[in-house]
Amino acid sequence: MDAAKLRIAEIFTSVQGEGQWVGIPSVFVRVSGCNLRCVWCDTPYASWNPEGPTLTVSDILREVARFPARYVVLTGGEPMLFEPIVELAKALHAEGKVITIETAGTVYRDLPCDLMSISPKLANSTPPPDSNWNDRHEATRLHREPLRKLMSQFDCQLKFVVNPETGDDVAEIEALLAELPPIDPSRILLMAEGTESATLHRRMGLLVPACMKRNWRLTPRLHVDLFGNARGT
Repeated sequence: MDAAKLRIAEIFTSVQGEGQWVGIPSVFVRVSGCNLRCVWCDTPYASWNPEGPTLTVSDILREVARFPARYVVLTGGEPMLFEPIVELAKALHAEGKVITIETAGTVYRDLPCDLMSISPKLANSTPPPDSNWNDRHEATRLHREPLRKLMSQFDCQLKFVVNPETGDDVAEIEALLAELPPIDPSRILLMAEGTESATLHRRMGLLVPACMKRNWRLTPRLHVDLFGNARGT
């Protein structure tokens, strides 16, 4: 187990702030490193400027064991990029943990997971043309094959970051869903883009009609409301 290592930006405990398990006390393991560069990324220390120590799976398990929460969220960055995430997930599963994996859905791996929280990235995520990452991000952000496989193999939710004040993100979501396996509308979640409460609340209100019309679900960013856009929350 000690041969498998992951660069970890942070390990902390809090309540889940997004998705269908919002409010559940959990341990968050944030893997550092990402194959995308979302322009609105709220964790640049795990993507745009990856940081943190390289830890063995045993190190990570010991840190997780410091907290009483049964739920564990493997997040990033993009945790599915790295082969050792399989060993970590298997070890957590063996300890009886309930595992959520936060992923953009661009990489498939066969591993234990109770909720695959997939956040396909829309065009609103692409960095500006003068960014060195523009072409790479745009070519990578939507890989249908791994996305379809993840949806077929795991209990999942689709979580879309949406800005109702610019563009037509909802139409883009509908076009993507038409290419994917059927999913219960209650597992399609809209989350307003933003990193402070006033903006989030305004945009959430604007998203209600789209959710009502399609029976989709609106998810808050509870951690932002409670703690601000802060690390370790």
